[in-house]
Amino acid sequence: MGASSEALTQVLIPVAALVGIGFALLQWLLVSRVKVSSHDSSNGYKVKLIEADEEEEDIDNFEVSIKCAEIQHAISLGATSFLFTEYKYLGIFMGVFGVIIFLFLGSVKGFSTKSEPCTYNQGNTCKPALANAVFSTIAFLLGALTSVISGFLGMKIATYANARTTLEARKGVGKAFIIAFRSGAVMGFLLAANGLLVLHVSIYLFKLYYGDDWEGLYESITGYGLGGSSMALFGRVGGGIYTKAADVSADLVGKVERNIPEDDPRNPAVIADNVGDNVGDIAGMGSDLFGSYAESSCAALFVASISSFGINHDFTAMSYPLIISSMGIVVCLITTLFATDMFEIKNVREVEPSLKRQLLISTILMTAGIAMVSFFALPSEFTLFDFGTEKEVKNWHLFFCVSIGLWAGLVIGYITEYYTSNAYSPVQDVADSCRTGAATNVIFGLALGYKSVIIPIFAISISIYVSFSLAAMYGIAVAALGMLSTISTGLAIDAYGPISDNAGGIAEMAGMSHKIRERTDALDAAGNTTAAIGKGFAIGSAALVSLALFGAYVSRAGIKSVDVLTPKVFIGLIVGAMLPYWFSAMTMKSVGSAALKMVEEVRRQFNSIPGIMEGMVKPDYANCVKISTDASLREMIPPGALVMLSPLIVGTFLGVETLAGVLVGSLVSGVQVAISASNTGGAWDNAKKYIEAGVSEHAKSLGPKGSDCHKAAVIGDTIGDPLKDTSGPSLNILIKLMAVESLVFAPFFAAHGGLLFKFI
Repeated sequence: MGASSEALTQVLIPVAALVGIGFALLQWLLVSRVKVSSHDSSNGYKVKLIEADEEEEDIDNFEVSIKCAEIQHAISLGATSFLFTEYKYLGIFMGVFGVIIFLFLGSVKGFSTKSEPCTYNQGNTCKPALANAVFSTIAFLLGALTSVISGFLGMKIATYANARTTLEARKGVGKAFIIAFRSGAVMGFLLAANGLLVLHVSIYLFKLYYGDDWEGLYESITGYGLGGSSMALFGRVGGGIYTKAADVSADLVGKVERNIPEDDPRNPAVIADNVGDNVGDIAGMGSDLFGSYAESSCAALFVASISSFGINHDFTAMSYPLIISSMGIVVCLITTLFATDMFEIKNVREVEPSLKRQLLISTILMTAGIAMVSFFALPSEFTLFDFGTEKEVKNWHLFFCVSIGLWAGLVIGYITEYYTSNAYSPVQDVADSCRTGAATNVIFGLALGYKSVIIPIFAISISIYVSFSLAAMYGIAVAALGMLSTISTGLAIDAYGPISDNAGGIAEMAGMSHKIRERTDALDAAGNTTAAIGKGFAIGSAALVSLALFGAYVSRAGIKSVDVLTPKVFIGLIVGAMLPYWFSAMTMKSVGSAALKMVEEVRRQFNSIPGIMEGMVKPDYANCVKISTDASLREMIPPGALVMLSPLIVGTFLGVETLAGVLVGSLVSGVQVAISASNTGGAWDNAKKYIEAGVSEHAKSLGPKGSDCHKAAVIGDTIGDPLKDTSGPSLNILIKLMAVESLVFAPFFAAHGGLLFKFI
């Protein structure tokens, strides 16, 4: 092994990241070949840049392409201005929280600049606690910045691709699918490659100062995960409130009260609704999965640094988590070619199977990839830190740990799909229950959500048991990484959904023919299911990540064992289990109050501006966008503060053991609430789409649009909106973020925490 393998590792990781970035740029180039419309620089009038087969009667209708360009511009402008405003707030938060990290960690040893004995690597001296404070703060800022950039780039490509997908739909469903999928791939590869590259470069630069003190180096790197996830929390909650306030009001006033179609240009909330898809589902999801990826890498690196890898300074074995991610980029690149170049989609029914095939292909190829990496990067036998003892592990043990995480992810993905896709009986039963009104629809939907938790929890439990038995806490950290190793493909199929949704909206607003709208609707229905699969992945990996972080926290805080029978721990458990409910209440109420303001504004415009319903006058879209923006930025602060302050308050006043209880409690209840909320919302949405599409005889008997059944389905969908796009997906960030924050602040809590118990 030795120096040659270290040099190879130093080269391979950045090369894989650059290949990922290069592939993303290539996909972007291919998407940009579809022209929307453009100004001719010489004489300023619009030039037609659309080449298409003569298949649709409006294919040569130049007006349509101009309209698409205008709508795309409005959506892009709304999304960009929202994100910039949000990032201003987040910039202030980053500065303040960076100072908090520095002060808390610096005060552990009274801001001393003296070297001190190492905590784990006995007999050696490590860098001072002040260095840990400085470098943790830098890592936090780097993680936050990478997270923000990931979300922003995703939003940019999505708003760039939505109108292009609409225009390609005129040539057929296959062409539109490829544009939407390529655009999703741009986001997936950019995010995975950027996350890997920044982490690798940070470790390399931090090493210049830390030298042989790997314990301190990798402890300070955990700040990277904290930065990534804290931005993701605000992005997810802020974006989620924005998108759902607009969606709920557009549905309630437009469909239920005024009986106009979804995405009808007469609806004042329609632009805000489409903007919301980009800031919530794309930018929020991007930051969220980046956070999971950063944290699982940091948890694995930290545990490895206090094991034989770190003590013997085996750089290649130490970089095992990063090499897995590098392999993931290569595997996902090959997988993407299957969707875009090897299989052509000829009709609507092939869309969903093609997306599911992506998951299966990437998982099978990645299993082979993990085997190669495990035998190349790891010594045949080594020891891993296991709460004070050393556990002997072989390299094939880690192969099983990563693989079981990977396959558990696939199981969760497929189960989620079964419960949320309208191709299967659970959603069809929910749709059928609409015959007797909205109440039975709500009852069936809730039952479906609760039931959908069972198999994912067993999958997570089995992977925890196997990976912990084989390789202690490190096993769980790499199992989480295994689940996220195919993140590029996961994000590509996830981002595909909102892009298709926007494409359908643009088709409706531009007045395209019914045939095109049918195609974009089919793409959108498949996208709804893939979005649910993406959320399943995010929640499953969050459970494993936060458990790995919890293990690292317990080690770092010097807790010998977490005993549930002690009152300190038990009160933590109960309070921790309550936090996801408190958080969900806050986020749902925020969506409700923001939607209330939007509904009033939409009604006001319909009632007071003559000519809107006749299509003679344009509604005031900008006012709705402004209401959504203001409400979401104001409302994202309390839930965010709850998550960020809970560990700090508990650790400082109640001590490390109570905080351990809080982390376990929030993990155990958060996972259940998150899965059931996401799947309930997804099922209601697809039950409504099942009735609208009217493909089967059963669906026709419930429809058409505007029938009592359909109205009941719309009410279910509207209730499910905040569940599936705000509360559910934000909860997985809550459980990860509290765990990584506790890990970063563990030295402070261990030294100065538990103030209340000191006085009692």
